Amino acid sequence: MFVSSISSKTHSSKYSNTMVFVWSQVLFVKFLFLYSLFSFTFTTSLPQIQPKCHQYESHALLQFKEGFVINKIASDKLLGYPKTASWNSSTDCCSWDGIKCHEHTGHVIHIDLSSSQLYGRMDANSSLFRLVHLRVLDLSDNDFNYSQIPSKIGKLSQLKFLNLSRSLFSGEIPPQVSQLSKLLSLDLVGFMATDNLLQLKLSSLKSIIQNSTKLETLFLSYVTISSTLPDTLANLTSLKKLTLHNSELYGEFPVGVFHLPNLEYLDLRYNPNLNGSLPEFQSSSLTKLLLDKTGFYGTLPISIGRLGSLISLSIPDCHFFGYIPSSLANLTQLTGINLNNNKFKGDPSASLANLTKLTILSVALNEFTIETISWVGRLSSLIGLDISSVKIGSDIPLSFANLTQLQFLSAKNSNIKGEIPSWIMNLTNLVVLNLGFNSLHGKLELDTFLKLKKLLFLNLAFNKLSLYSGKSSSHRTDSQIQILQLDSCNLVEIPTFIRDMVDLEFLMLPNNNITSIPNWLWKKESLQGFVVNHNSLTGEINPSICNLKSLTELDLSFNNLSGNVPSCLGNFSKSLESLDLKGNKLSGLIPQTYMIGNSLQKIDLSNNNIHGRLPMALINNRRLEFFDISYNNINDSFPFWMGELPELKVLSLSNNKFHGDIRCSSNMTCTFPKLHIIDLSHNEFSGSFPLEMIQRWKTMKTTNISQLEYRSYWKSNNAGLYYTMEDKFYSFTMSNKGLAMVYNHLQNFYRLIAIDISSNKISGEIPQVIGELKGLVLLNLSNNHLIGSIPSSLGKLSNLEALDLSRNSLSGKIPQQLAEITFLAFLNVSFNNLTGPIPQNNQFSTFKSDSFEGNQGLCGDQLLKKCKDHARPSTSNNDNDSGSFFEIDWKIVLIGYGGGLVAGVALGNSYFLQVFAWYRDHVSVSVIIFLNKIFKRH
Repeated sequence: MFVSSISSKTHSSKYSNTMVFVWSQVLFVKFLFLYSLFSFTFTTSLPQIQPKCHQYESHALLQFKEGFVINKIASDKLLGYPKTASWNSSTDCCSWDGIKCHEHTGHVIHIDLSSSQLYGRMDANSSLFRLVHLRVLDLSDNDFNYSQIPSKIGKLSQLKFLNLSRSLFSGEIPPQVSQLSKLLSLDLVGFMATDNLLQLKLSSLKSIIQNSTKLETLFLSYVTISSTLPDTLANLTSLKKLTLHNSELYGEFPVGVFHLPNLEYLDLRYNPNLNGSLPEFQSSSLTKLLLDKTGFYGTLPISIGRLGSLISLSIPDCHFFGYIPSSLANLTQLTGINLNNNKFKGDPSASLANLTKLTILSVALNEFTIETISWVGRLSSLIGLDISSVKIGSDIPLSFANLTQLQFLSAKNSNIKGEIPSWIMNLTNLVVLNLGFNSLHGKLELDTFLKLKKLLFLNLAFNKLSLYSGKSSSHRTDSQIQILQLDSCNLVEIPTFIRDMVDLEFLMLPNNNITSIPNWLWKKESLQGFVVNHNSLTGEINPSICNLKSLTELDLSFNNLSGNVPSCLGNFSKSLESLDLKGNKLSGLIPQTYMIGNSLQKIDLSNNNIHGRLPMALINNRRLEFFDISYNNINDSFPFWMGELPELKVLSLSNNKFHGDIRCSSNMTCTFPKLHIIDLSHNEFSGSFPLEMIQRWKTMKTTNISQLEYRSYWKSNNAGLYYTMEDKFYSFTMSNKGLAMVYNHLQNFYRLIAIDISSNKISGEIPQVIGELKGLVLLNLSNNHLIGSIPSSLGKLSNLEALDLSRNSLSGKIPQQLAEITFLAFLNVSFNNLTGPIPQNNQFSTFKSDSFEGNQGLCGDQLLKKCKDHARPSTSNNDNDSGSFFEIDWKIVLIGYGGGLVAGVALGNSYFLQVFAWYRDHVSVSVIIFLNKIFKRH
């Protein structure tokens, strides 16, 4: 009983304790639930308390602000404003415009000062780099005045987003950027309107790729990388967007980049030496592929049809060929295709006709065989259409009337026939209409086009139209036309309706029969370009022309204008870029004053009767690239001071009365830092060979293409569609023994590097140092008083195509090294005192006897005097024919033979016809065929 009782009590006690424990646990859980519910209700009903900005970070931001001034022109975006203007020490920096802080710690983690109109230099020890908690730094679209990106940027180790684009930083991108291992986005894009200011070493690029492995966007456009791209770029598996536009890349593009799994946007435009081909594509997220003006080659793979997300394909000015694959029709999301200037062939209609979402279609300058272009009318969403140089051979198709959204229509040089249809006036959205260089005919009232209220650009040049002014009302001022090109349109006067076009900016009227310029034109203050070359203008240039303060281009060349050059032309406008008055009968002095800070890039006053001296004020033209005063009566010494012009590339003083030594003043450097071409021929220069000056001409030693290229000209309209003006090509003539070589498009020959100091009184020896000018293509030292031997260092001039040392007093042997110049296609060492054998190789075998005549001591197969005793008699008497074309050095026509292209292509067609006629009468049919092939090829 007792035991039983004890046992019962013990059991009862254990049960009771267990129940207490269970209930206590239940109550505890209820308490936790109610407490958490209460806490949640309390915290959500009251505002979160944001920690305040740390004082040292506030101080650092204010110190950064004090280093810059606010300047509206420091930012390009219209919506930009000075975000730092409201910053002050009396408020919490976490509330400042452009600043965000961490919600718990209060540290500054986000700075967005994009388009904040900041102007000034970035201090290498900027207080900005004390903000080590930063995750986002955006300083884009400001003006940091060419300062370098500080190396201390590597201290911001938490950065995920860095944007320093379009902010005028310059110099080398510091390798410390590669220490930012957490970066997701890096944007260092430079300015399109300037030369590349930033440079990135290959070693730094490799380090960025190696360390910043999470990168999703990498923007390095307009940054000079100037190297191949590492294959490790294909290791950035998170990469979505890559832009390397205009970065001077070369070599083979790593094909693995095309297979990156997340790649959406690839921009490699304007890297002409970057090669590659498109791979076999798998399914991809790629939406934009931009390869404009690269070295990409090959055919478009059939597998391109697998890029189902592609919306933009832009591959103009590449080396693609073959047929457009029909699989392209699978890319139904495509809105833009640009295939311009490749070698595609066949009929692209099967691939393109059903891409109904297309808004941009450019297929110009290919080798398509198109039976009909009417299918384009089905693409009713088109905004831009370029079918230039696509041989249509018919009227403008009626189906084009369906393209009511069209803003840009270019059908230049497409062999379009018939009349301009009246229904084209129903395309009321047209902004650009380019029908130049076709076979359009019929009578046309020019003011009919005023019905197109949005039209900005109209080109009817070089057709068979009979244009007349129509019945334009003098009160009709609603036209928006800004660019009007009416070259070779049989005009005898400037149409009067132009007077009412208040927005007109460029008026191009070359190759007409216009005899005078009406006075009302001088009141068109909006005019930026006025081109009336190759007309019949007479009388003097009206000084009222200087009322056109907005002019950027003035071309009155090849007319019959007389009188003085208006003195105001050098000083009336800061915007004038090109002044061309060549080929008239102008007299008097060159304008003597030039506005400081002007924009002049080209001055051509050649082939006139201008006299006097070159004004020293030309030194104010700091952007001058091209200066030609040849064929005048200038009486002056060598303008050594022009060597201070930083952009001067072409200097022609030939056929004047310049005299004295060609040398630099003792207090000037005379570097001519970008000089490509100098023509001092047919003057009265004397003294010794200008050794010291030539040693400073660094650009003549370069192979860097970016240093040789001329500025490009382009214009865009508000719709974002780009159209090219008639290019402002520099036209240049160099004489060679009486035969002029005409370079009508000198910008296409930017690799042409030439020295011509022929027909002067230069004495002394040719220095060996001239062999350092490795870029030289043309060298003419003929008809001087040079002595000594031909320097063997000339053999180093691997680009040399023409060498003329004739009519001097040179002695010794012809260096064997000259035979090693692969491109040498013209050589003249005649009428010197040379001796010994003529070098014999394949190149020298192309040079005829007149290249060596007048050297009594020379012998060789090219001459009657052989180097062996059994000399053969001449088999031809043509060499001494008084009517021979040799008198004007016909061989310069063949300057493209033997590998050299630059000079051969440049020769004017008129000279070819003269040569061809001579050959027809004097030589075999096989040679005529050879000549014909040479010129057809070029």
